Amino acid sequence: MALLEIKTAGNPVLKTVCKPVEKIDKRLRKLLDDMAETMYESKGVGLAAPQIGESIRAVVIDVDGKTRYDMINPVIVYREGVDIDTEGCLSCPNIFGEVERAEKVRVEFISRFNKKKTLEADGLLARCIQHELDHLDGQLFIDIAKNIRANRDDNASR
Repeated sequence: MALLEIKTAGNPVLKTVCKPVEKIDKRLRKLLDDMAETMYESKGVGLAAPQIGESIRAVVIDVDGKTRYDMINPVIVYREGVDIDTEGCLSCPNIFGEVERAEKVRVEFISRFNKKKTLEADGLLARCIQHELDHLDGQLFIDIAKNIRANRDDNASR
């Protein structure tokens, strides 16, 4: 596996609507593994392909250090409730803000083994899914945050 360079705000790839993945093969699985290694090394809980310069609809997520989700061509098909919480982003280092998201989501995606999957999520996992899928549509959390600050508020939950 290899660590990849994380693109930061201002890089045009982060504002691009990503193309669907056409083929799931060894190359894509290696990319997902490299993305995961990069995410873990950077102390993140999610990473989208455009964040490492690939304009394809693929993300890796692991919010608890135990369960990694590799999502290819993910689509949120259901949203419920409203939750406002602090977010940060590996592509926006040392910037945080309050973002309104759905409290619960259902996402459909293709697994790294070309199987159609459905996942229902709430809490941090739901927030992370929405955040990473925004990347696939060229949107950063700073585009929709209610406020922006240069450091994390110790009183804010994650």
